[in-house]
Amino acid sequence: MKKISFIGAYDKTDLILYIAKILVAMDKRVLVVDSTINQKAKYVVPVIKPTRAYVTDFENIDVAVGFNNFNEIKEYLGYPIHAELPYDIALLDIDKSDSIINFNVNNEDRNFFVTAFDLYSLKRGLEILSGITEILNLTKVLYSKVMSKEEDDYLNYLSLGYKIVWNEERIYFPLEVGDQTVIAENQRVAKIKFRRLSEQYKESLIYIVQEILEQDEYSKMKKIFKQLEKDV
Repeated sequence: MKKISFIGAYDKTDLILYIAKILVAMDKRVLVVDSTINQKAKYVVPVIKPTRAYVTDFENIDVAVGFNNFNEIKEYLGYPIHAELPYDIALLDIDKSDSIINFNVNNEDRNFFVTAFDLYSLKRGLEILSGITEILNLTKVLYSKVMSKEEDDYLNYLSLGYKIVWNEERIYFPLEVGDQTVIAENQRVAKIKFRRLSEQYKESLIYIVQEILEQDEYSKMKKIFKQLEKDV
C-alpha cells in the first residue's frame, strides 16, 4: 500500500477527497484517513450514524475517521495486525506531530505540505513538523491569490532549522471564491464533482495525481479526468 501524506494546519479535506475520486476512477482502491483534530470528514462525508472511530464508503472511497494508526484501522476492519490493508493507496490528512510518527510517515512515501500564507497556517503548519526526528522531504502545496516568489521565500525563511527538505516543484491552488462555492455546493449534495472548478484548480489536482501514479498511467488518467469533468 502506497502512503501519501498531506501535512499542515490548512484545511485539506476536500483536496484529498477530490484526489481520491480521480484515483478511484483509475481503478485504485483508496483509503482516506482523517487524523486531524477537527475531523472535518465526519461532517462533509455522509455517514448514517458516526461513532468515535469508523470507516465509511463515499463514492467508492473508504474514509477512516478517529483512528490513531493503521493497526487500529486493521482491528476495526477485522484484519490481523500483521496483515496488509487491502488498499492500493492511503491518503493521510495530518495536522498533528503525533500522526506523523504513528502513521510512520517517511521518505519512502510521497509527502506534501499544504498551506496558505496567513500566519496561522504557516506557523501552525510548521509547528506540526517540529516533532519529526529524521529529515523529511516535502513538496509544497500552496493556496494563494497572488502566487508570488515573496510568499514562497517567506515560507523558506520560516522553515529554516526544521528537519525538512523542500522538493524543487511547487503546486499552486488559487484562492478563488468560485472554487470554494463549487466545493460547498458539492458538499451539500454529497457529491464529488469537477465541473465548474477553475482550470488552475483542476490542473493542480492532475499534477498531484500524476505525482502519486506510475508514469505509464498518466495518459489513461487524463482520459478518465475528462470523463469526470462531464459527470453531472
